[in-house]
Amino acid sequence: MPLNLPLPIASYFTTDRRGGSGIAGLFAANATVKDEGNSYTGTAAIDHWARTSSTKYDYTSRPVSCEAIDGATVVTCHVTGNFPGSPVDLRYFFELDGDKISYLRITA
Repeated sequence: MPLNLPLPIASYFTTDRRGGSGIAGLFAANATVKDEGNSYTGTAAIDHWARTSSTKYDYTSRPVSCEAIDGATVVTCHVTGNFPGSPVDLRYFFELDGDKISYLRITA
């Protein structure tokens, strides 16, 4: 059964499946992404992160659960690909500002 994700988050995973092109448009102008020990703030930095990440590895992510934790929407995804440690379940901590993502932290 598909998860009932908020539209900006569902759009994030749909766009990510297509290689990340255009993903920065889902984020607020001053949004921050934290992934693999790095922090990216602003849509230009987020665009660079998304394009670099999508070319670094071939992967698929399948959202398997969604819950609210301390004001964030936390989506757990089963991620498989050609990266060290595959497969892995990753947790995506989203904060929204209206119809835009204002914060995303990805953790194992």
